[in-house]
Amino acid sequence: MAGPTTMRLNSLLALLRPALPLILGLSLGCSLSLLRVSWVQGEGEDPCVEAVGDLREPQNLDSRTRLDHSDEDFKPRIIPYYRDPNKPYKKVLRTRYIQTELGSRERLLVAVLTSRATLSTLAVAVNRTVAHHFPRLLYFTGQRGPRAPSGMQVVSHGDERPAWLMSETLRHLHTHFGADYDWFFIMQDDTYVQAPRLAALVGHLSINQDLYLGRAEEFIGAGEQARYCHGGFGYLLSRSLLLRLRPHLDGCRGDILSARPDEWLGRCLIDSLGIGCVSQHQGQHYHSFELAKNRDPEKEESSAFLSAFTVHPVPEGALMYRLHHRFSALELERAYSEIEQLQAQIRNLTMLTPEGEAGLSWPIGLPAPFTPHSRFEVLGWDYFTEQHTFSCADGAPKCPLQGASRADVGDAVETALEQLNRRYQPRLRFQKQRLLNGYRRFDPARGMEYTLDLLLEAVTQRGHRRALALRVSLLRPLSRVEILPMPYVTEATRVQLVLPLLVAEAAAASAFLEAFAASVLEPREHALLTLLLVYGHRDAGRGAPDPFLGVKAAAAELERRYPGTRLAWLAVRAETPSQVRLMDVISKKHPVDTLFFLTTVWTRPGPEVLNRCRMNAISGWQAFFPVHFQEFNPTLSPPRSPPGPLGAGPDALSPPGADPSRGASVGGRFDRHASAEGCFYNADYLAARARLAGELAGQEEEEALEGLEVMDVFLRFSGLHLFRAVEPGLVQKFSLRDCSSRLSEELYHRCRLSNLEGLGGRAQLAMALFEQEQANST
Repeated sequence: MAGPTTMRLNSLLALLRPALPLILGLSLGCSLSLLRVSWVQGEGEDPCVEAVGDLREPQNLDSRTRLDHSDEDFKPRIIPYYRDPNKPYKKVLRTRYIQTELGSRERLLVAVLTSRATLSTLAVAVNRTVAHHFPRLLYFTGQRGPRAPSGMQVVSHGDERPAWLMSETLRHLHTHFGADYDWFFIMQDDTYVQAPRLAALVGHLSINQDLYLGRAEEFIGAGEQARYCHGGFGYLLSRSLLLRLRPHLDGCRGDILSARPDEWLGRCLIDSLGIGCVSQHQGQHYHSFELAKNRDPEKEESSAFLSAFTVHPVPEGALMYRLHHRFSALELERAYSEIEQLQAQIRNLTMLTPEGEAGLSWPIGLPAPFTPHSRFEVLGWDYFTEQHTFSCADGAPKCPLQGASRADVGDAVETALEQLNRRYQPRLRFQKQRLLNGYRRFDPARGMEYTLDLLLEAVTQRGHRRALALRVSLLRPLSRVEILPMPYVTEATRVQLVLPLLVAEAAAASAFLEAFAASVLEPREHALLTLLLVYGHRDAGRGAPDPFLGVKAAAAELERRYPGTRLAWLAVRAETPSQVRLMDVISKKHPVDTLFFLTTVWTRPGPEVLNRCRMNAISGWQAFFPVHFQEFNPTLSPPRSPPGPLGAGPDALSPPGADPSRGASVGGRFDRHASAEGCFYNADYLAARARLAGELAGQEEEEALEGLEVMDVFLRFSGLHLFRAVEPGLVQKFSLRDCSSRLSEELYHRCRLSNLEGLGGRAQLAMALFEQEQANST
C-alpha cells in the first residue's frame, strides 16, 4: 500500500509545485499584515475607548476618522430635477463663444495714444506694421476728423489735455476690456514696436501680480525708488494692476498736475498704490532703443538696437516702414539660422539611428514623402510648360497656364535659379533660357513638390558661356495653419426649399413629399417648401387634365396632417425651362434675406443637410453647392456587402452613412457633374443676376440664360466664394437625367457624363460587357 500512496503524493506535489510560490507569498503577506495591525494598536490607546471619545467629543477627531467621514460625505448622489410650476420658466442662454463661458481671456491688448494731426499718418503706419500681430488694437485721441481711417478702431474722448486723455483711456480699457485681457500695452503713435518680441515677452510673464513694466525714468527731484515708465517707449500694465488703479483715477486727475501723460500715470501709481516702474521682472528685460535724429536704421548695428522691443522717436511714417523692413529682415535671418542649426542637429542624431544616413528625408526636418499602400493611393504628377498645363479642371487634355497657377510656376522657376546662383557663385553664374519640362504634385504630408528641367546658360568667371540642362527638385512646404476669419452664422436661420417640378417628374413628387414630412416636418425643422410647377404649352390648355393634380393633393394632405404648415406652390409655363429663369420667378416672391435651398425631386434633405446649408451659405461672402451621392443602376450594380479595405476600386463606393448591419447596399459615386442643388441668399443671387444683365444685353442675355445654371451665374458673375464639397447626407437613387437637345453644349455634355458615369463602376461595367460577349458568342 506504501507504493501507490507514495505515487499519489508525488503526483499531488507535482501538481501543486507551480502554485507553491503563490501560496508562500500569500501566507507571508497575511502574516506581515497581522503583525503591522498589532503594532498600530499597541502604540495607541484602546480603540474602543477612542471610538467612545470620538462620539462624545466630535472636535477631537483624528486624521483617520476625518478621512473616513469625508469619504462618506462625497459619495455621489442623484438629485432629481424639480422646477417650481408657480415660477415662470427662464430659458438658459448660452454664450456665443465657449471661451466666454469658460472665463478664458486673451493675452494682450494694445492701446495707441494719437492725436487728430497724426491719426492719418503715424497712426496708420502703426496699424500697417503691427495690427496683424495683436488680437486687438485701439487708437485713443482727444479729437478726430470727420472720417476715421478704414480698418482702425478709433476712440475719441473729446479733450486733448494729456492727463484727461490718459485717465479716460484707462477708464475705457477697464470698463470694456478689463475682463477680457490679461495685459495692456500702452504706446504712442511715434513709437515702433517689434510685435513678435513683445508677444513673446508677455508669454513669459505671470498674470497674477501687479506689474508696471517699461523703460524706467526718474522724476525730477524725486527719490531713487520713484520711477515712471517713459511713454515714448511703451509700457505694460497687468490686469490686476488696472483693477486696483481704477478707483483712484478720479482722485489722481484732480490732485496731480503734469504736462505729460506718462509722468501723470507714474505719480498716480506711486501715490495711490506705491508701485513704480521696473525695467526687468522674473528675468525678462524690457529692451528699448532711442533713435537719434537723421540716423539710418539700415546701418544701425548696436546690440541695443538689435534686441530692442520698441524704438522711439519715429517722427515720420516712412521711417517707421524702414524700421519694420529692417527688423523683419533680422527676424527672417534669425529664423533661417535656427533652421540650419536644427537641421544640423537632426543630421547628427540620424547618423546614430539604425537607418543611418538613409533615414534622412529631404528637405531635412520635413516629413518624408507620402508612401502609397495601394495603386489607388498613388499621387499623380501634373505636367506643365511655361505656357500650358496638361491637367485641366474640366478634363481637357491641354489648357493655358494662367492666373495663380502661372504665378506659382514662375515663382518656382525663379527660386530654383536663385538657389543655383547662391550655391555656385562666384565660380558660375546661371541665366535661364527656358523651361523644358515641369512636374508638380501636392503631397498632403509635405506640401507642393516640383521637378523642373531647365535649359540654362552657365557663365564662368572668365566669361566663357555654355548651355546646360539641369533637373532640380523643389518643395513649397506647408506652413503654419491659420484660422481664416469668417462671418458669424447660426443654425437658427430659416431655410426656404425650392423644388422645380417638370411634368415628367410629377410621379416622383409624392415620395419626395413623404420624405420631406418625415425628416423636416416631423422634427419641426425651421424650414419651408415652395413647389414650382412647370407646365408645358400642351399641358396647360383648356380641358386638358392637370398633370400636377396628385402633387397638389399630396401637399394639401401634408398641410392637414401637420397643422400650421403651409406648402406653397407656383405654376409657370415654359417649353424649355431654364434653371436661372425659374429661379428668377422664385426670387421675386421672397425677401432679399431669404436663404434658398435649391433642390430636386430625387433629393432627400434632412436636418444635418439643412444645418450644413445654414453654416456654409454666408450672406455677402459664400454660396454653397453640395455634391450629392448618386447610386448606381441596380441592374448593373446589384446590392452587395460592405466592401473590404480595397473595395471595388475608387469609383465604387458604399452610400455614406450606410449601416453594415443592415446587409447589402448598392454602390455609387459622388456626382461632380451635377449642380442642381445649391444654398445661397436671395440678395447674393439678385446681385449676381444684375451683374449678368449689365454685362450681357438683349439677345446675348437670352442665349446665355439657356446655357447657364445657377451655379454658373455665381461662378461667372459674382465675387462670392463658391464652396463646392461632397455632401454625405444627400443620397439619390439611380435615375437618368433628361438631357434635352435644346441645352447648351456644355450643359448637354455634363448631363451625358453624369448619366454614363452613374451606370456603374468600372468593375461592374466590365463584368456586364464580359457577360454580354459570352452570351453573343454562344
